Amino acid sequence: MPACRLAGSLLIFNYKIMSRVCQLTGKRPISGNNVSHSKRRTKRRFLPNLIKKNFFVPETGQTVTLKVATSTLRTINKLGVYEYLKQQERKGFKTGIKLK
Repeated sequence: MPACRLAGSLLIFNYKIMSRVCQLTGKRPISGNNVSHSKRRTKRRFLPNLIKKNFFVPETGQTVTLKVATSTLRTINKLGVYEYLKQQERKGFKTGIKLK
């Protein structure tokens, strides 16, 4: 059970809120419209398909937990996790993983 406290008239829970951003590609939610049959538009959010996945990097001998988009998984399967991480660092992404 998470700890909670009363702040003013709001009840605040101490949950760890995770952002909906891919750690490797930076994919994040985008906004758009729901369009009804009568062409009425209301705002909505398109969320990326994120999963939390453990990767074993044989070159460094460590296991890394990352939150990645499923489309990124296809690229990792194609190139290998170590090569993909090196490629992303060359492009300027901060992966947060020590590579040799």
